[in-house]
Amino acid sequence: MPKLKVDGIEVEVPAGATVLQACEIAGKEIPRFCYHERLSIAGNCRMCLVEVKPGPPKPQASCALPAADNQEVFTTTPMVKNAREGIMEFLLINHPLDCPICDQGGECDLQDQSIAYGRGHSRYDENKRAVTEKYMGPIVKTVMTRCIQCTRCIRFAEEVAGVEEIGAIYRGENMQITSYLEEAVTSELSGNVVDLCPVGALTSKPYAFEARPWELKKTLTIDVMDGVGTNIRLDSRGRQVLRCVPRINDDVNEEWAHDKTRHAIDGLVRRRLDKPYVRKGGKLVAATWDEAFDAIVAADHGKVAVIAGDTVDCETMFAAKALAVQFGTPVLEGRQTGMDYDTSSLAAVNFNTTIAGAERADAILLVGTNLRWEAPLVNTRIRKAIKKGAKVFAIGAETELTYKVEWLGDDLSVLGNLPEAVTEAFGKAERPMVIVGGAAMKGAHGAALALASSLNLVRDGWNGFNVVHMVAARMGGLMLGYAAKGGIADAHDATVAYFLGADECDFAKFAGFKVYVGHHGDRGAAHADVVLPGASYAEKSGTFVNIEGRVQRGERAVFPPGDAREDWTIFRALSERLGKTLPFDTLGELRAAMALDCPDLAEPGLKTFAWNPPSLDTAASGRIEGYPIKDFYLTNAICRASPTMQRCSTELVHGEAFAEAAE
Repeated sequence: MPKLKVDGIEVEVPAGATVLQACEIAGKEIPRFCYHERLSIAGNCRMCLVEVKPGPPKPQASCALPAADNQEVFTTTPMVKNAREGIMEFLLINHPLDCPICDQGGECDLQDQSIAYGRGHSRYDENKRAVTEKYMGPIVKTVMTRCIQCTRCIRFAEEVAGVEEIGAIYRGENMQITSYLEEAVTSELSGNVVDLCPVGALTSKPYAFEARPWELKKTLTIDVMDGVGTNIRLDSRGRQVLRCVPRINDDVNEEWAHDKTRHAIDGLVRRRLDKPYVRKGGKLVAATWDEAFDAIVAADHGKVAVIAGDTVDCETMFAAKALAVQFGTPVLEGRQTGMDYDTSSLAAVNFNTTIAGAERADAILLVGTNLRWEAPLVNTRIRKAIKKGAKVFAIGAETELTYKVEWLGDDLSVLGNLPEAVTEAFGKAERPMVIVGGAAMKGAHGAALALASSLNLVRDGWNGFNVVHMVAARMGGLMLGYAAKGGIADAHDATVAYFLGADECDFAKFAGFKVYVGHHGDRGAAHADVVLPGASYAEKSGTFVNIEGRVQRGERAVFPPGDAREDWTIFRALSERLGKTLPFDTLGELRAAMALDCPDLAEPGLKTFAWNPPSLDTAASGRIEGYPIKDFYLTNAICRASPTMQRCSTELVHGEAFAEAAE
């Protein structure tokens, strides 16, 4: 490990580290525009100049200079100061003076660094260049005159997203960053280039001109658009969430978020349920809470079922379960669409390798999963594994996953007789991994579990068997017992069925009294006999468990609209009217009761499940001709209410073009 001095401070850095990283270890701030910790080194902005001895008597780019023994690095000498001032002057030569109307204002690297490291005046009096705007789709707004050619967006598209649709054209002063053919960027991760852009060249199109950062209240919470559990920050003003950005968590989402996470938030204020409804004469009629509760009390609670939706929190599921069990043995189910698989062992339905651990795998078999849509931020980890030499095989309908895959066909029977290339690759692998998706869980769960022994997936310090769930509520629901033996079919004959934001069911099969507790007037509300307005994930504090069994908690950003209430409080009030009063009055008391029922939910953190897979039928048959997610941008009620997600679906999934008005 090299040892060097930075401004007289001796530091020791890992082999392969750069001088810039050594400076950061020494506590010295080095300005940069092109350098980013998760992207390859470009070395083209030159803002990170330092003086290094021994070496030529000139400033050197610290991001591209390897740290070595006996180096002396100086970050504040007159040479470095003058060099940085000169670089900043060059960067500002063509940059427009439009900070007052730029959405990056207030959180702009160029603003901050020009104040800290630039001159107080400009010596350039020629005309500034202008660049025509580029079209990158419904997510990213471009003002390319502001671009300083740091190439972060290009490197992200190629290295992380795996969609090589952004690049540079022309040379020198005429260089421009654009999407090829100036068409929409098709990556579901495209919104991340807005965070990466150090200036205002790439900004959020849905958020344009909405607010300034100092106006916003920032709330830390958890995303519910898929099962990964992306750590996010909701920025709100008043009673509306205006922006969603990712938080750094290297174990889960690194610092990325997919476009659905970022931009489905405009659906939080549309099609909302803000008052109770009761069905009278075949039509839903607005009612008071008392009238709605009276209608529920009058219903026959002989057989009670509770159906959990895709975005519901653990507190809501526990409160509903606590009420339902007082009427006997309820049917609890969270797999709305009819999926049915053995849940007797949580390890057999968990992502055991962990999300971060997936990038260490060296042989990977995907079974019935379109990871790019089902878990985009797990897909980026697979790309990392491939860069380290991993081989990827897949069973299912061929689709573009952004990396090289050897497809083995779409017949599940292949699991019982894997090709020699697969067994050879897994035989040599130190960290083999199998990922089973929703398209294979019903017909091939047992066959996939059998691979754990035949391919030696489970060994000391490594468990390579993984199931990828597509929704935020699935793992938390399984831990709370939301998995009926016969699947959702067991609930079809219930006399009262409570739907917790469940909108994907086949409601025609439920003959009993239907109570919908949710936040959007979507499919579930349309079929209900009583509608009770609840709170979305942004409007309540909640516990969520991601696909790897990581318990995470989010905080409330805004209050629910109108007469809507937090879901667990609805069940607490309803229990009193039903004469079955629940034993908690506060969120803290509820969580304490939930911890007694399910100790794994007591505290946040990664939970590990003992490997004790059930003995299932190892035969697998049937074809995987498609995957459960048909439209990435419209997977739940919030997305379907979002104009941005509707446009993304129309343009990026269905290929319809939009005419852009001149600005």
